[in-house]
Amino acid sequence: MVTKKLVPGGLRSAVAAGVGLAAGAVATLAAQRHTLEALRIRLEHLEQTAHTQHHANLAVQQRLHWELLSKAMDDQDLAEVLDTYEDNVTPQRQRQYLFANALYTNLLFYYRIGNINRDEFFGFVRGILQNPLVREYWYAGRHHRATMADTSDEAELGRMVDDLLRQLEEADIDEWWVVGEPPSTES
Repeated sequence: MVTKKLVPGGLRSAVAAGVGLAAGAVATLAAQRHTLEALRIRLEHLEQTAHTQHHANLAVQQRLHWELLSKAMDDQDLAEVLDTYEDNVTPQRQRQYLFANALYTNLLFYYRIGNINRDEFFGFVRGILQNPLVREYWYAGRHHRATMADTSDEAELGRMVDDLLRQLEEADIDEWWVVGEPPSTES
């Protein structure tokens, strides 16, 4: 004869309640995991949207910068507004400085949006610094760069260009394309 052990009713209810609680906890954890995954995906989307918007804002700013410089290059009366150099410059030289500024700013923009990396930026700057007018512009604008926050991208890149220009002027070789190396970005 088989003997049955009878489980008292209260214990059966407690076991059922425990199983129910465990099932509820598992369901709650699964729902929370699903919610967290949905939030992670949404956050990635928002970050990408912000990144895209930042690039769009930079593009608009770059276009506006070019339009302003173009107007100043075409109209001497407007160019005088931008003549904040320590030395007097002729109208022709002012237009050349404005164009040199546009070249440099274009490289800076390409770097900021990721179209070129730091080494490529360095190489392109090394190329444009072969022009004596670009070098003259760079020296004439040193007091403008001195007003930038030391920690800004632009100030850091400006110091890199200053160092490259010094190296180019001190170089005792004709192969300008091998002079200087961009400083390491590692700490």
